[in-house]
Amino acid sequence: MKRHIPNLITLCNLVCGCVATLRGFEAEYEAALLWICAGAVFDFFDGFAARLLGVSSPIGKELDSLADNITFGFAPSAICFSLLADGVKPELPTIILTILPYVAFIMAAMSAMRLAKFNLDERQATGFLGLPTPANALFWAALAVGAKEWLTESPWAVWTVLGGLILMSMLLVSEIPMFALKFKHFRVKGNALRYGFIAASAALLFACGLTGLALVIPLYVIVSVVANLLTAKAEKH
Repeated sequence: MKRHIPNLITLCNLVCGCVATLRGFEAEYEAALLWICAGAVFDFFDGFAARLLGVSSPIGKELDSLADNITFGFAPSAICFSLLADGVKPELPTIILTILPYVAFIMAAMSAMRLAKFNLDERQATGFLGLPTPANALFWAALAVGAKEWLTESPWAVWTVLGGLILMSMLLVSEIPMFALKFKHFRVKGNALRYGFIAASAALLFACGLTGLALVIPLYVIVSVVANLLTAKAEKH
C-alpha cells in the first residue's frame, strides 16, 4: 500500500491543476492561484513521501511530470488565455484578435519541453537550467490577481501579456543556470545567496502583497544571472 502513497499525492497535484485550469479559463484568478499553490504543496510532498518511504519509482517520476505540466504548464496558459481574451483589444484585424489568445498555449508546450529536459538532464541535480515551471505558474497567477485591474483595462496590457508570455516561454527552455532553494546545511556560508533571496522576497511580499509574489520571480531570474556572471568572473581570475 505504501508504494502507492506518493503517486496518490501526485494525482492530487494533477487534480489541483485541472481545477486551476478551469478557474483560469473562467477568469477567476484568485481561485486559480489558490489551486496552483495547493498543487505546489502536493508537488513538494510527493517527492518527500517517496524518499521517506523509500518507494521511488520510474512511473512516479513520469507521473510527476504529467501532473506538473497540467498544474504549472496548462493552468498558467489558461490564465494568459483569459487575460488576452478579456483585455482591451488593440486595433487589429478581427482574425488576428480571434487567434491572439491561443498564443497562450505556447507556454504549455514549452513547459512540457522543459519538464522532459529536466527528466533527462543530469546537470540539474543541484540547480536548474531554465526557469522551473512552478515559478512560471506562480508568476502568472499572482500577476493576474495583483494587477487584475490594469491587465483588463489598460490598452497596453495585451501587448505586455503577449511579450511576457513569449519571454517566459523562452526562459522555460533556456540554458540559463538558476539556483535551487535546497539547503545541504543552514549555515550562512554557502547559503548567503539563498538567504538574501528569501529576505528580499519577504520584503516584496510585505510591501506589495500578491503583486510582490509576481515580482519575486523576475527577481529570482535576475539574481541567478548575476550570480552566474560573478561566478564566471571569479573562475577566470
